[in-house]
Parts: sequence; structure tokens; C-alpha cells
Amino acid sequence: MNKQEIYQLLDTKQIHYKITEHEAVFNIEDLAKVKLPYPEDIAKNLFVRDDKKRNYYLITVRGDKRVALKYFRKNNGTRPLSFASEDDLRSILQLEPGSVTPLGLLNDAACQVQFYLDHSFMESPCRIGVHPNENTATVWMNSQDLLDILQEHGTLVHIVTI
Repeated sequence: MNKQEIYQLLDTKQIHYKITEHEAVFNIEDLAKVKLPYPEDIAKNLFVRDDKKRNYYLITVRGDKRVALKYFRKNNGTRPLSFASEDDLRSILQLEPGSVTPLGLLNDAACQVQFYLDHSFMESPCRIGVHPNENTATVWMNSQDLLDILQEHGTLVHIVTI
């Protein structure tokens, strides 16, 4: 799904969202330079895999959080983790580097990527800002709406403390 298809999906499902268009950003530092309406709700996304390349995970936290993969592994019972390759990103999520987003999980036809969302996104106001599969915009939406879309797609969703 491209950006326009994401917007159409949200419209079809009657999900309330706002869009902030901006220049292409490739990391959280680039995005920090963009004027955003809800900077505290921006998501940072890590696409990782286990050491056997059997299991893939998308970990989403608030932009100001750091993720210690060893700690994440211990708390979530995974094998050792490292960042997935650009080839994996393209073949599994059909995304380009800098565009990693939970909405990219809608491109995972086999639902092989498990989604881990930091519980802080479920606290009031329960809002999250993610790319619409392209890094030239940020979509602001209710976190539960995002989870509902992903679960309906068949993605395994975990709400965890990171």
C-alpha cells in the first residue's frame, strides 16, 4: 500500500486522522527538525530480526525513547536480535529505509512480522504519529484504531513496556 492507499483505507474504515506533510525524513533526528502538531506522540520504529532470520519484529516506541535490544529480548522471550536488512525491509514490508511504520505491516501478506507497541501510546490521549508508508508525511491517529487495523489484517500485536 502506498500513501494514498493508506489514506483511502482510513477513510473507508471511517477512522479519524490528521496528516502533516513534510520533506522526506530518514530518522528521528530529521523529524525533530520538522514542525509537528504533536511531537510528543511521534513514533520511532525498529525493524529487527532474530539471529536465525526466522522471526521478524517491528518495535514502536515514542521518539524520545531508546530500545535496548538485549533488554527487549530478555523481557519478550526472543532469540538474539539485530536490525533487519534493507532487502528484508523491501521484500517483507515493501518499504524503503526511512519509511518504516506500523502501517507497513499491511504490506506483510504472510503476517510474518510481529508488532510490539510501547504501552505509553495507549495512555491518554492515545494518539500516535506514523508515516503512511512514505517518509514525506506523518499521520496522526488514535493508537487503538491503528491496532484494530493491524489485528484485522492478521498481524500479531503485543502491547509491552519498553
